[in-house]
Amino acid sequence: MVTVLAVDTFGTVTDWHSGVSAVLAEQFPTVDSAQLARDWRGTYAPALGEVESGARQWTLLDDLHRELLRDSYGITATPKQLDTAVHAWHVIPGWPDSADGIRRLTSKFVVSALSNGNVALLSEMAKHNGFDWDFLGGADLWRHYKPSRAVYLGIARLMQVEPSDVLMVATHASDLDAARACGLRTAYIERPREWGAVHKDETPNPLDDFRATGFDDLADQLGC
Repeated sequence: MVTVLAVDTFGTVTDWHSGVSAVLAEQFPTVDSAQLARDWRGTYAPALGEVESGARQWTLLDDLHRELLRDSYGITATPKQLDTAVHAWHVIPGWPDSADGIRRLTSKFVVSALSNGNVALLSEMAKHNGFDWDFLGGADLWRHYKPSRAVYLGIARLMQVEPSDVLMVATHASDLDAARACGLRTAYIERPREWGAVHKDETPNPLDDFRATGFDDLADQLGC
């Protein structure tokens, strides 16, 4: 029986593309902010992979975001512009169904964010959007990034449950596949507009225990 829900944040509960591209448009008005947001996000997984492989020392996501934006895309940014752009990830808007859906789920389950964001970032994101998490599972707790086993097994240990008692909830098939390999159950949330106007090219795994159109739909399926 599932007792804990571990929920991805970027893209799953929040619309990062709209939030980040709006701030980039303000800071860098001469560039295509929608594409810049996608390009910036596209460097995310390779950078985290470098941390996990040991090629790069442990680095907070905020610092990685800053470095990646500063060193790429041919823009010239002041320190203040970089600060503002990086902070955009702290206050990206939630999808319309997220806050109420999380609230419904907490009536029956322990519901934790499980994110590659750090705890400070997740705290500000929650305050900004009214996310009533029971726990904030930031990457800095484990000093590892998903899809590291240390993260998925770490949340089960902290909650003092078996991995099979945890339902990983995400809109990214790779996240769910990694969680399933660690013994967690999985729920795929459909977010076709995650990358803005660009089609999201991803096929959910039929091994997922649940597939939902949003958090309201997932709450219905879980009897909340």
